[in-house]
Amino acid sequence: MLKISSAVLDAIIEQARKDHPIETCGVVAADVGSPVADRWIPMRNQAASETFFCFDPRQQYKVWCELEECNQECRVIYHSHTASIAWPSREDIEHALYPDAHYLIVSTWEPADCPVRSFRISDGAVLEEQVVPV
Repeated sequence: MLKISSAVLDAIIEQARKDHPIETCGVVAADVGSPVADRWIPMRNQAASETFFCFDPRQQYKVWCELEECNQECRVIYHSHTASIAWPSREDIEHALYPDAHYLIVSTWEPADCPVRSFRISDGAVLEEQVVPV
């Protein structure tokens, strides 16, 4: 189960709508030991693609260093799907390198009936989990 600040979730959805048709991306952090992901950190999609996202490596390094200094951890890695449902693509699964992270996908595709979903992805296995805004 992913417990996430409702304000952060709203901000992620708004970012995805604003960036459409380019996939949006970012992370949500939390204090180590906290049950709620509550620090929204939008990232630049270096790929600038409608079908793929890639963090800017320099920005990612800077964010990871800052999280370590603040005793926080990356709890959520999020991105949007602009022309499909909120379900991990083959590329999403192949690039899911953090087994402890929650992978949140926002669909900005009009027919999507469930625009926000979260997953745990480890060794190619995908497990959907409940998103609990708090």
